[in-house]
Amino acid sequence: MALQQKLMDDLKTAMKSGDKLRLSVIRMIRAKIKNAEIEKRDALDDGEVLKVIARDVKQHKESITAFKDAGRTELAEKEEAELVMLMEYMPQQMSRDEVVAIVKQVIDETGAVGPQGKGKVMGKIMAQVAGKADGKEVNEIVMELLAG
Repeated sequence: MALQQKLMDDLKTAMKSGDKLRLSVIRMIRAKIKNAEIEKRDALDDGEVLKVIARDVKQHKESITAFKDAGRTELAEKEEAELVMLMEYMPQQMSRDEVVAIVKQVIDETGAVGPQGKGKVMGKIMAQVAGKADGKEVNEIVMELLAG
């Protein structure tokens, strides 16, 4: 519950300081966590809370791209500001080199060859890098290394 406690503490701080954007972001993420708890019918642990936040981070990234493509820079800027705040609750993101090293290690362990080996490799990698690396980037690296 440490992550949820941090969210509550940050919520109180945002309320006291009058930071409306941070308050809005924290309330939004807490509502999504609460919905996930209702769906699960039990409290979420930190790993599950991270998954909820990661899903929201992904949605924000997609929204930013969509808004920029549509020429709606003001909405893209708002999403980017919210994304920065959400990233504060995510673990330190892995660099591309770190992900490549893990992918190479898993490919060696599984003996995967070619695109058909992607399934075996992705499952093991995503378990190791959950919340620390973007799945889209991991997928690109896996395809790159399996093709080459």
